[in-house]
Amino acid sequence: MRAAGNAIMVGQQLAASPQGSGMARKIAMFAGLGALGLAGFAVTVLVTGSYPQFKVSTSASDTAPVPQQQWTASAPGRVEPRSGLIRIGASMPGKVEVVGVHLNDKVADGEVLIRIEDREARARLAAAEARAANAKKDRDGQPIPAGRDSVSKAEDAVFSAEQKVTSARFELDDAIAANRRNASNPSLLTNARRRVADANDRLRQEQQAFATAQNKGGVPAPNALEAALIAARADVTLAEVALDRTRVRAPIAGSVLQINAKAGEVVAPSAELPLIVMGDMSVVRVRAEVDEADVDKVKLGQRAFVKNAAFPTREYDGKVVELAPSLALPRMGSRGSRRATDVEVMEVVLDLDGSVPLLPGMRVDVFFRR
Repeated sequence: MRAAGNAIMVGQQLAASPQGSGMARKIAMFAGLGALGLAGFAVTVLVTGSYPQFKVSTSASDTAPVPQQQWTASAPGRVEPRSGLIRIGASMPGKVEVVGVHLNDKVADGEVLIRIEDREARARLAAAEARAANAKKDRDGQPIPAGRDSVSKAEDAVFSAEQKVTSARFELDDAIAANRRNASNPSLLTNARRRVADANDRLRQEQQAFATAQNKGGVPAPNALEAALIAARADVTLAEVALDRTRVRAPIAGSVLQINAKAGEVVAPSAELPLIVMGDMSVVRVRAEVDEADVDKVKLGQRAFVKNAAFPTREYDGKVVELAPSLALPRMGSRGSRRATDVEVMEVVLDLDGSVPLLPGMRVDVFFRR
């Protein structure tokens, strides 16, 4: 009210001057209206105890709909090679003689990774071969029963072919090891591979010939000398198997990811601590665990992307290639207390597109696109 009175008094003073009578009237009128508005605002605050709300118009961009979320479900996951992590252990106890590979080495299927001391196995093989040679000499000193000569010859051919395969395979192992140390003469490795292939072809042919001879009607049973020879040759085969078990071989072609053995260590078969961990890194996969409430949102062939804390600004695209046919307990981390009979997640496998910097074992978050 005081503001209104002051405004009127200013207007009256201006009106008293001859130059500003017209202007004074206008100023006095606007001042009076403004003062009345302020007075009304003050009365409203005193009566209601709150400030009046004014509605401000918004632009079209403020009222636009929020974009729809790009993914329909998410799940924790872990990076792995296409083959999975293959944990390779020793098949017999012994002392590590040679570790023939290094981390990140690419190895071929069947290549020797670790050699365990094999003097005892070689001695047993030599003894078995000597007994087999003596048994053959005894058999050849007696006439072969009529109708069995073709079977005996086929048995001899098969045994000889098996010996050549074993010899060629060990020669290839030596050639591969030499090539890793010095790759200056690749022809040695090529020739060794060819000898193994030729020996296997010859063995298949002799086995077919032996089967044909056995299937003929009227073949008599082996006599005592032939039975002794068959048993002696079986001992040779068992000794060869024992010798080969001293060589830890790669079950697939892939890359060496971990090495948990050193020369001189004594090792034994163990599922908890493998000697070598390897995998096929040509394609990187993610194994995820989808909560049972979201299983209907994930389909075979569905697109997805993964994120990792080491690369927070990047997304790696992929595609769902496997869906587990049943639910199981989560294995990628505890989700609180649970009973042994709880069933909670569906395992899903994704192939990631192209080359990615993610390493096997990394934890990731998987987002399945709509």
